[in-house]
Amino acid sequence: MTMLKKKITNKDGNLKSGQNELFTNPDADAAREFFRTKSRALKPKLSTVEEVVKNYLHDGDYIGIGGFGAIRIPTAILHEIIRQKKKHLGFAGHTSTHDFQILAAGECFDKCDIAYIVGLEARGLSPNSRRYIESGKVKITEWSNATLSWRIKAAAMGLSFLPARNLMGTDTFKYSASKEIICPFTGQKYMAHPALYPDFAAIHVHECDVYGNAHIYGASVSDQDLAKASRYVVLTTEKIIPTEKIRQNPEATSIPFWCVDAVVEIPYGSYPGNMPYEYFSDEEYLRKWLTIEKDPTEFKKFIDKQIFGTKNFFEYLELNGGMEKMKKLRAIELLYDQK
Repeated sequence: MTMLKKKITNKDGNLKSGQNELFTNPDADAAREFFRTKSRALKPKLSTVEEVVKNYLHDGDYIGIGGFGAIRIPTAILHEIIRQKKKHLGFAGHTSTHDFQILAAGECFDKCDIAYIVGLEARGLSPNSRRYIESGKVKITEWSNATLSWRIKAAAMGLSFLPARNLMGTDTFKYSASKEIICPFTGQKYMAHPALYPDFAAIHVHECDVYGNAHIYGASVSDQDLAKASRYVVLTTEKIIPTEKIRQNPEATSIPFWCVDAVVEIPYGSYPGNMPYEYFSDEEYLRKWLTIEKDPTEFKKFIDKQIFGTKNFFEYLELNGGMEKMKKLRAIELLYDQK
């Protein structure tokens, strides 16, 4: 085997740093102190939406939300965060569409790591979310979706940062909180992306047992890493399944029980988002939301009716078509699956 010998030199002693604020502590040892004392007992963790938001999420915490865009989002948890009027949160705007839209409606966060926000993909831009970000009420630091994924992965690995080459030479780096570093092996320049350890994560899954062993079907995005990186993890699930089913196919477990603090069974819990293989997104409702947002007065009435005027997620579903609507969305999803 031929060994490549190369003198390691710092080709550029003027290393740069992103100029914006780092909202979370990337110290892996500090995180480890918390995780070392966290219970990993195999015990039932069934709870309610109201209890988990009250007990695990506090004003000033930093939160991460699972799913991708409007796909597999924990809508019931997001609504309850607004209902309980949680404030001054930090938020990871990672592949974030309707989840961002909901939290912006409640002005729940005032710090945001932004990658993909405000836009609802092909549906268009959220007028209220845009107003909120432009209002000056929110501190923002810029990243890319990939960078936020790697920041979460660094935390899941128990590290304080991960090196990468993305963002180099971009304005996104300028407005981030990353730093240039020199590789000790090659002398090459890399980006050091700081680990992201959320205080609270909410993830919606297809099924799990009472202990929190979860199955996710379809794209899981960064949810396995998010579950390992976050101090407290709440799963909402379409259905509770027997632990025996988990043990029959253990390699299919996307999130293991030892990451999870609470489990809440919420059928249709991603509505109006899409739950792959279960039900399609309610595109009519999402268009209605975007249209009403254009008028702040009408939008306030809309939120008062949809969220503050309903005591829980089941009342919200009934308000928007109930089981008849859910069956239609399920039929659409099944039709797409067969194509």
